[in-house]
Amino acid sequence: MAKNTDLPAPQTVHRVIVSGYSSDGDGVARLNGMVVFVQGGIRGEMCDVLITKVGRSALWGRVVEVVNPSPARIFPQCLHYAKCGGCQFRHMNYPEELEAKRIRVEDALRRLGGADIQVPVILGAEHTQRYRNKAQYPVSDGPKIGFYRARSHQVIDVEDCLLQSHAASRLRLAVKEWMETWDIPAYEEKSCTGLVRHVFVRTNRLEQSLCCLLVNGRQVPREAELVEALRAAEPGLVGVVLGINEKHNNVILGDEYRTLWGDDFLFDNLCGLSFKLSVPSFYQVNPAQTQVLYEKALEFAALTGTETVFDLYCGIGTISLVLARQAALVYGAEVVPQAVEDAKDNAHRNHIENARFFCADAGEAAARLAEQGVRPQVVCVDPPRKGLAPQVVDTIAAMAPARVVYVSCDPGTLGRDVGRFAQHGYTVSQAVAVDMFPRTAHVETVVSLVRKTPDGDAH
Repeated sequence: MAKNTDLPAPQTVHRVIVSGYSSDGDGVARLNGMVVFVQGGIRGEMCDVLITKVGRSALWGRVVEVVNPSPARIFPQCLHYAKCGGCQFRHMNYPEELEAKRIRVEDALRRLGGADIQVPVILGAEHTQRYRNKAQYPVSDGPKIGFYRARSHQVIDVEDCLLQSHAASRLRLAVKEWMETWDIPAYEEKSCTGLVRHVFVRTNRLEQSLCCLLVNGRQVPREAELVEALRAAEPGLVGVVLGINEKHNNVILGDEYRTLWGDDFLFDNLCGLSFKLSVPSFYQVNPAQTQVLYEKALEFAALTGTETVFDLYCGIGTISLVLARQAALVYGAEVVPQAVEDAKDNAHRNHIENARFFCADAGEAAARLAEQGVRPQVVCVDPPRKGLAPQVVDTIAAMAPARVVYVSCDPGTLGRDVGRFAQHGYTVSQAVAVDMFPRTAHVETVVSLVRKTPDGDAH
């Protein structure tokens, strides 16, 4: 056992007590007054920790021995857990994972948002394995097809991920064998050379799948053999698509797509509605929990059939169309042109006539409706991880909706934005966490913000 010093040296081992969790799912402890982020720690445990990184105000380390294991500690089922960066909670049981996420959401709302609110419940998933309907496998020389090692772009070759469908695993293997057979080069990030960048697989509840190869070029050799290999590997395959991405960045999807065989889309059912999904469509990855999430958003919207609703970041119209069944009129705004066209098509397919969709970013969309004199009673937002820009909060508040339903995938930016809404007289009335991503550190939250009237009461 190394002796503690004022500043612990890297690669030394120290005994700590884990007291909680970080936003990344690591355990949190203290050593000589410094915070230690402990990979593989569970709250309440005394652990011997190898210090792997020393920062100015914090330390990072990983558990090398657990002195007194928590009752929540379990043996990880996944053979890749120690290397792959996809999951963070496989060393603990599911109830402990849920409580870690619930506490994280409540802490963000209170500490960052200044909200005097409790998050009384987190809605856990019935199934914690094989729940994802989308896989995005990075590819590197080897070929290796799998997922990145934690905090790196080193690809770990993962034969089977317990979060992904069996179809995704079969299609991944077929691509790998095709690359090996025909000597197809993988993309190399540093030199921006090579060809195959990612393997993308989307599945639906009917066990159908769509496979897309993202490449650094406009074609691949042996296309016919690729299609043949994929069709032989997966009986539920409905289409093979080539995605063109010649940009020198880390963006996964391309700007152009070419269908090599079959269809370039799938259909899926959600909340009693049918949605058409292409490769670039934004669609939540856990359909069972998405239904839970959207039903909670609908409950918080408290619609009576007379309201005008504004849905920002509407994507292909999923939340918009769920809300439209109980609203007078819904406006959906999205910055991706193809998504807007998909949203219009989805409304038509589901015979929903009281939903209007247009292409604009969040700030522009809110300002445009305000200029047209649209005064929504309810605004729903489902932004990306970075949350809302300050001007978007300002514009929404200026429209003075009675309620704002905020669907968030990041508790930190949610807390920040709740604080910004508070400056405009909006207060959190309800908050519920939803575990959309079991075994990972990610968590979704639905918050209801209500506008205070001049006498101080919530509207």
